[in-house]
Amino acid sequence: MWRVARSAASTFRRTRRLSTAISAPCIVHKRGADILHDPWFNKDTGFPMTERDRLGLRGLLPPRVISFEQQYDRFMESFRSLEKNTEGQPDSVVSLAKWRILNRLHDRNETLYYRVLIDNIKDFAPIIYTPTVGLVCQNYSGLFRRPRGMYFSAKDKGEMMSMIFNWPSTQVDMIVLTDGSRILGLGDLGVQGIGIPIGKLDMYVAAAGINPQRVLPVMLDVGTNNQKLLEDPLYLGLRQPRLEGEEYLSIVDEFVEAVHARWPKAVVQFEDFQAKWAFETLDRYRKKFCMFNDDIQGTAGVALAGLLGTVRAQGRPLTDFANQKIVVVGAGSAGLGVLKMALQAVSRMTGPSADPHFFLLDKNGLITKDRKDIDPAALPFAKAHHEIEGLGLQEGAGLAEVGTNNCYLHLSAFYAFQDNKAGLNVCQVKKVKPHVLLGLSGVGGIFHEEVLRAMKESDSVRPAIFAMSNPTNNAECCPVDAFKLAGEDIVFASGSPFANVDLGNGKIGHVNQANNMYLFPGIGLGALLSGARNISDTMLEAAAECLASYMSDDEINRGILYPSIDDIRDITAEVGAAVLRAAVAEDLAEGHGDVGVRELQHMSKEETIEHVRQNMWYPVYGPLVHE
Repeated sequence: MWRVARSAASTFRRTRRLSTAISAPCIVHKRGADILHDPWFNKDTGFPMTERDRLGLRGLLPPRVISFEQQYDRFMESFRSLEKNTEGQPDSVVSLAKWRILNRLHDRNETLYYRVLIDNIKDFAPIIYTPTVGLVCQNYSGLFRRPRGMYFSAKDKGEMMSMIFNWPSTQVDMIVLTDGSRILGLGDLGVQGIGIPIGKLDMYVAAAGINPQRVLPVMLDVGTNNQKLLEDPLYLGLRQPRLEGEEYLSIVDEFVEAVHARWPKAVVQFEDFQAKWAFETLDRYRKKFCMFNDDIQGTAGVALAGLLGTVRAQGRPLTDFANQKIVVVGAGSAGLGVLKMALQAVSRMTGPSADPHFFLLDKNGLITKDRKDIDPAALPFAKAHHEIEGLGLQEGAGLAEVGTNNCYLHLSAFYAFQDNKAGLNVCQVKKVKPHVLLGLSGVGGIFHEEVLRAMKESDSVRPAIFAMSNPTNNAECCPVDAFKLAGEDIVFASGSPFANVDLGNGKIGHVNQANNMYLFPGIGLGALLSGARNISDTMLEAAAECLASYMSDDEINRGILYPSIDDIRDITAEVGAAVLRAAVAEDLAEGHGDVGVRELQHMSKEETIEHVRQNMWYPVYGPLVHE
């Protein structure tokens, strides 16, 4: 049953703070200035006098004790002052200034940092996560001040099993790993891609309540093929071309084995690997370890939730999803992941002989079975000749009549159509008349004027346009153009945050952020608390369907497919509980901590959600005791 109201979300946030207002004492093995220099234990001027005496801090701090709430208010005042002082400056300058002030707090006082982040998640997620994280990665070598996370390079082969014990935390629950080969839509950024695991784990703490002392961002540096970086004197990574083939896989193998030798119950999230290695590593490890690939599986889950919501917005039963004509532009890890999960959903509705109406395009146009050297991962979605003959389509059919060498684009100058990166022919849209046009191409502005106008001829009374590429510059179109050119009744979603569109006469064009942040924290948390041996397709589908069911009918009818990020902890609790229940049902769960499989099996749905909520960490200053 679809949800009618969600008043529990704000209640949860209030009660959670009350329930954690008194924290258990924490034993520390440091004294004096060493504590002040440790961002986990540091309370700045918040140390009470009794702690200052027993920890050797008296005289090292100003005499006045400032409460946690006063420190919070002081930081927020500084942040608002920064916003005011940077008004009118370029967006990139403002974004990096905001990232710096948050990063300095993160380096100094983690407890206060996460409290600020959690309580202002809607404002701060775009800074520590999408889209600013892409800008941070591009400039990471110049922004670097102090290390965060671990770096394993090709030069460390044979040493990773010992290196993993250099990490100071005795217990790690969540690891996010990248090789920097495909950072968002920005391409190969090498070691600078470490910003992605850092940002993702900040979202794990904020959304899923993973204890920040038990997370580990990892960069696997196997070189870079980005010549600009190789020539940059500030670049901090290996100055060599990327390893390939078995040489590459041997490095990843060694790291994965080392991680699970020390922390066998840790959940590992692979992030921003180029497509060939994303699929290869997922197939290689998913049955052996508790891991998933967010670009393939997280993106797919968020997209599926939005696609199911689109069917509801059209006033159709969910079973009609099997009849949706979906054109996916982008045959990388994300696009193929979306189609794979969509195919699984259709198969559940119609049986194993499902014949969905999916059309997949890459940089060379429509993918058909006649194409030579087709990517094996794309083969299940390649169209046979007889399937497209009736539509008047052919191999390589694209979305823009003007072709890829003479591209016409009538969008704001903010979007620059990139010639020869995708053949988008408007004939494709006019002949297929898709219900959904979904972009994961990484090419900004590729849904140009003719394509958007052609969506007016969709067979759906309410067609959907998903411009999901990140960061903002890489969005396939902007919402203003989509509503103006494709019609006011469309359903629109993007990967990066955009403002809603004022359509006039009191009408609002709702812009949905189809971002993985709605799912990956719940997937990770549910897998962790279930003690899952691995993360199955069923667990991922449960997460997507939970997110899809979160929205009320009234919201869906207004074109709102995803909830407010303000409710992210409530969303994550429900998604995590759905993943946990699926793991138990599949007999993949082994329990976590003091809660065994038997207890999990006997929990009701409501008890499971509450169990997940009670295991979420919330930042408060706890008493410190020296030992």
